[in-house]
This record gives sequence, structure tokens and C-alpha cells, in this order.
Amino acid sequence: MGYVQGEGRTQGTLFPVCLEELIPDDHVCRVIDAFVDRLDMAGLGFERAEAAETGRPGYDPRDLLKLYLYGYLQQIRSSRRLESECRRNIELMWLLGRLAPDHKTIAEFRRMHREGVTAAGAELVRLARSVGLVKGEWIAIDGSKFQTVSSRKSVRERDALERYLEQLEQTDQQDEMVVDPSAVALALEKLHRHPEPEAGFMHSEHGLMPAYNVQAAVDAEYALIVAQHRPSRRQSPSATNGGSRAGSSGRPCAPNERRGGCGLLERHAGRSLRGEGNHPACARPAGEEQ
Repeated sequence: MGYVQGEGRTQGTLFPVCLEELIPDDHVCRVIDAFVDRLDMAGLGFERAEAAETGRPGYDPRDLLKLYLYGYLQQIRSSRRLESECRRNIELMWLLGRLAPDHKTIAEFRRMHREGVTAAGAELVRLARSVGLVKGEWIAIDGSKFQTVSSRKSVRERDALERYLEQLEQTDQQDEMVVDPSAVALALEKLHRHPEPEAGFMHSEHGLMPAYNVQAAVDAEYALIVAQHRPSRRQSPSATNGGSRAGSSGRPCAPNERRGGCGLLERHAGRSLRGEGNHPACARPAGEEQ
């Protein structure tokens, strides 16, 4: 018995002649396409939402947003990989009408429209809630540490400059002293040029590292992220206490605790999404104010 044989490369076939026949009716690409087409791109802050009357035609920001959302859902973050997928992925060929923007265009779109993409994400949450995918009855809160692009040395230098400027201000209030204006100007310039001013040092299994503490609230029904927040290093609990969650108990929150702000939920935040020892009563209704 031989092997399973494929078709010859020169054999003519009755392969579907249009892309529409290749994409199932319930495919996620159709959801992305319908969702983006209903958005008010100009209202969300996207540039060139309306085509210019003169000049070379550019890419429609709707097409680039569809590409970004598809890459997000498929865990494709690299602009070069997205460019490659546009040339070989049938789903993207259908979604973008066979357009294949280069990686520089994709990266520039993400850089210029960070706030617009965030606003589009908020519209997606509203849509999910309107069709019943977000129940809003119970939510789970979790925090994750994300290492910064800046090096430890860069963040330490920034912190040292901030302490230096604070000491100058305190000394100036106490007594008169001669300060070199050029040194102060240089310190301020370095602070303004730092790419990640909100990054702070946090404890991890590898010791202290510059990172962000990103907190997300997830609906318990379909595990959709309904809200997210990145505290500044002045507000982040992980920056002040090293991210320790010691002392958490497994008992459920009392009703008065849930109404007034559940402290146990804050301490359980790191384990709530993994279901380690949390009682269902520790969750908070999504519509309830903290």
C-alpha cells in the first residue's frame, strides 16, 4: 500500500474562484469587518478618516485597524510578520481585499493611533455588552508585571535625577545657595527625554526590575477584558510593597465589604483569574462602584 498522494501542481482544479467562498459565515474575520465598518473613525481620533481630494491615495485607516485587530486576536504583534501574512494568509486577503501594506506603514499606524485603537477597544467592549457577551454580573481583577524596554541603568539614572532636583528644591527653600543653571537644565532635559517616565522598579523572581503593573478586570462569563488600568509608579502597590500579596485569606467578603470596597479582592487580585483559593463571593458586580 502506498502513501496518500497529493494533487499535481499543474493539475487544473475547481478551487473556489472568489475569496468569499473560502471564509465561513461564522468566521472571526467577518466580525472584525462588520465591527470596524460601523465605527466613527474620525470621532475616535483616527487621522485621514476621510480620503483627501489631492495627493497620492493612502491606505484607509479602517483596513489598517482590521489588520491590527486580526493580528491581536491571532497573537501576531510584529509588523513584519503582519506584512508577510498579508501576502499568504487567505483570511487577511479577504479582510483587506488583497491589500499588503509594508511593515513601516503598519508600525507607523500603530504609533500614530494609540489613543484611537484604545477607543476602538472600548467600543468593542460596548458591542460585546450589547449582544450579551459581557454579563456584567461578576468580574475578576488581576495584575500583571510587564518589563520595560528601558534598561535598569536608564531607570536608575532617571530616579537619581529626580532625587537630585528634589534636593535642590528643598535646599533652595531652606537657605540661599548658588546653583549652576546649566546643570539643572541638563538634568531636566534628560528627564524629559526619558522614554518611559512612569516605569518603576518592582520585585520579580529575577530580583528588582523596571516594569509596569497593569491591572485588568475580566467578565466571569466569557473571560472578556472589560477594563484595564496602568497605575503610575506613585500609585502602584507593587512598586511600594514589592508586589507582595502575603497575608491574603480565603474567606468570602462580607456584604458591607463588597459595598464599600473589597480589600480582600485587592489582595486576592493576583490569584483571582487562576481560581486559587478565592471564594465566588469575593468577586464584585461589574456595575458596582468601588
